[in-house]
Amino acid sequence: MSPALAAPPDSARSALDGAPADRPVPQRIWCVDDDRIGLLAMSVWSEQVPGRGEDAEPFVAFHTQSQQGVLAVFDGSGGAGAAPAWQASDGEYRTGAWVGARVARLATDVWFHDVVDGEPAAPETLHDYLQFFQERAPQRRSKISGTMRRQLPTTLAAVHYRATHPQGRELELRPLWAGDSRAYVLRPGSGLRVLTRDHTRESDALELLRTDPPMTNLVCSDRDFEIDSQQLTYSLPCVLVVATDGFFGYVHTPADFEVLLLRTLAGAGTAEEWADLIRREVQSYTADDASLAIVALGYGGFQQLRDRFADRLQTLTDRYLRNRPQGLDLSSPVRGESGPGPVPAPEDPADLPARVRAWQDQTWHSYRADYETHLPPAPEERM
Repeated sequence: MSPALAAPPDSARSALDGAPADRPVPQRIWCVDDDRIGLLAMSVWSEQVPGRGEDAEPFVAFHTQSQQGVLAVFDGSGGAGAAPAWQASDGEYRTGAWVGARVARLATDVWFHDVVDGEPAAPETLHDYLQFFQERAPQRRSKISGTMRRQLPTTLAAVHYRATHPQGRELELRPLWAGDSRAYVLRPGSGLRVLTRDHTRESDALELLRTDPPMTNLVCSDRDFEIDSQQLTYSLPCVLVVATDGFFGYVHTPADFEVLLLRTLAGAGTAEEWADLIRREVQSYTADDASLAIVALGYGGFQQLRDRFADRLQTLTDRYLRNRPQGLDLSSPVRGESGPGPVPAPEDPADLPARVRAWQDQTWHSYRADYETHLPPAPEERM
C-alpha cells in the first residue's frame, strides 16, 4: 500500500492556524491530489468539544498495484455508549462511543490490508474483523442495562471500490454500512445519489431531518449486528463520498448537502482549499461532531473536477436556492434578488415555519427521484 495514499490518524494536518501542537485540535483536514493516476482523495474531521469527539477520523486508502481502495467514516453512538470505557494516559476517561468508533476504524484498516492480500471484500469478512477487534477492546461492563445501551457502539459507512480491467474505466463499488452514516456517489449529470439506507425505522431522508428515530442496527461488542451491503458498477469519472450525520443531519433539505459540496468546490483553487472550505462550512451549521471522506477518480486534476460540476451547481442554485424562503438562513435570497420580475411583498416572519415546511416538501419531491436511484430496498422488501 502506498503510504502517500493512506491517511493514518497522526498524519492529519491541523486546520486551526496557530493551534498549540500539544493541545487537542477540534478540526483536521487531509488530502492528496495525484493526477498521474487520476486520484483525488481527502477527508475532513471536526469535533464539537476538543478531545471529546465521538467520530473517529475518516479512513482513506488506495492500493495502486491492485487499483482498489476504501473510504470510511465512524460515528460513535453517544446516547447508547455514554458510559466511560477507557482511561487515557492523561487521566481522562473516554466513553464507549469514543472507543467504539476508533476500534472500528482500526478493524477496517486491518481488514483492507488483508483484502489487498486476497481476503474477500465482503460484508461478512468486515463483520468478522469488527467483531474480533471489538471483543478485545478496552471496555467496562456496566451494571445498568436497557434496550438502548450498547458496549462500544458506532456507526460505519464505507465504500470499497476497484477499477476493472483492461481499460480501468469502470468501478466495482461495494458500499458497506451499519447505522445512520451514509455513502454516496456524485456525478455532474445526476448529482448526489445515496448508496446506503439508514438503519432506522424511518427511511425518508426529509422525515429523518425532522425527527430523530433510534437506530435499529449498529456496530457494538455486546449484541449481534449486521454489515449491510450492495454491489454496483459505475463508469469513470465519478466521486465517492462517505459522511457522518454531522454533515447531512443538520441541513434544511437533502439537497443542501450536495449544494455544500459543490459550492465549496466552486470556491476552491486546490483540493486542500476545498477540504478547508467544507470544514468551515460544516462548522457554521452543525451541532454535532462531523466527518467526511471524498475520493474522486478519473478526473484530470482538480481544475477539471471543479469545471465539470459548474453546470450542476447552477442547476441546484436555480432549483433549490432561488426559491429558498427569505429569512431561513444565509443562503436565502435577499428580497428583490430572487430573479426577474416584480419584487415580492415582504413576508410575515410568523409564517416562516409554514413556508419552510412547504418549501422542504416541494424541494424533496423534485430532488428525491435522482437521489434515491441506488437506495437499497427496505428489509421487508427483500423478502
